Amino acid sequence: MNKLLIIEDDLAFAGVLARRLSRHGFECQQAHDATQGLLLARQFQPSHILLDMKLAEDNGLVLIEPLRLYLPNVLMVLLTGYASIATAVEAIRMGADNYLSKPVDTQTLLNALNATPVVMAISAIDEEPLNPKRLEWEHIQQVLNANKGNVSATARQLGMHRRTLQRKLLKKPVSV
Repeated sequence: MNKLLIIEDDLAFAGVLARRLSRHGFECQQAHDATQGLLLARQFQPSHILLDMKLAEDNGLVLIEPLRLYLPNVLMVLLTGYASIATAVEAIRMGADNYLSKPVDTQTLLNALNATPVVMAISAIDEEPLNPKRLEWEHIQQVLNANKGNVSATARQLGMHRRTLQRKLLKKPVSV
């Protein structure tokens, strides 16, 4: 069984993630701050880590390197509600295997947790968080990719009408 450590300061969201992923074969433990996360990583010895970028007063990015030292073979996914190319580049450079923006659906999470590490090539750097329309566009693209391009399945998963999704897909992505 895969062991998953969820380091997330939002207790309700961490609980939802743990329940969702437990149904898919993960034994889950939760930590709600940086200190507890490092301690549990040593005790629990997870095979996978979901790490929130904003942990109350802490930044999840600073945990990547110590976690990688304790657990060199762990598959680490950084979750953030403040996605930007700059933080994605930084997270991957520091040792995260994947970077996902919230909200994230179960299938996208499972794909990230079951994937082999992929090296990201990002050329531009942006310091600002994505605007909501761009965030929506990128989330739709993630879900569409997880559904292997199936628009109907993507629409169902996103809870929107298929034609509405098709109209959104016809529009060009909003600039960052």
